[in-house]
Amino acid sequence: MNRFFTALPLSFALALGPSAALYAQSDTTTQDATEEADTGTTPPLEDQLSLGEDADKDPDLGKPYTKETIGGWDLRCIKTTEEVDPCQMYQLVGDSEGNPVAEVSLFRLPDGGKAEAGATVVVPLETSLQSQMTLSVDGAKARRYPFAFCNPVGCYVRLGLTAPDIASFKRGNQAVMTIVPALAPDQKVELVLSLEGFTASYDKVSVLDQ
Repeated sequence: MNRFFTALPLSFALALGPSAALYAQSDTTTQDATEEADTGTTPPLEDQLSLGEDADKDPDLGKPYTKETIGGWDLRCIKTTEEVDPCQMYQLVGDSEGNPVAEVSLFRLPDGGKAEAGATVVVPLETSLQSQMTLSVDGAKARRYPFAFCNPVGCYVRLGLTAPDIASFKRGNQAVMTIVPALAPDQKVELVLSLEGFTASYDKVSVLDQ
């Protein structure tokens, strides 16, 4: 699969809707490289070195952090002044060779809507948009989802998950996301999303205000 896809950066804008900025993670390495290219200068070596910090230090206000890992999911949160920080579920999905290919983030939505939860999936730019993405839980009938947009990081799928969808995730062992490489439209790439720890993680996810 490496012939078709390059490994994804690990920092993406993960959330869906107006509150996306709350969960955005800045790719400082890319930003620094862009600034260097614009100015034609390279910062001194000392400025490129990290002096480290206290591993037990609380995250800075407004910064993302991993609160805990439950099964195959990380609970990603944003440090706020509130008593409970807003969190969502996150999983980095690799291919059969262990290369990172996709990122999945999931959050709950307010009651009363058609969707109980939302999710954002980010896949490489070399993906066929026309073929869309399909998702199947434990071999059940797959559902197809369109791509919403692409940016320099990758291409995004925005999923609305109904109560039956969430129930199948809670019962399931794994979900298979299938995408098609743009350079090899006759082939399919299956990405396995672990559902281990899904229920316990979902119970701790914040409701994303719209």
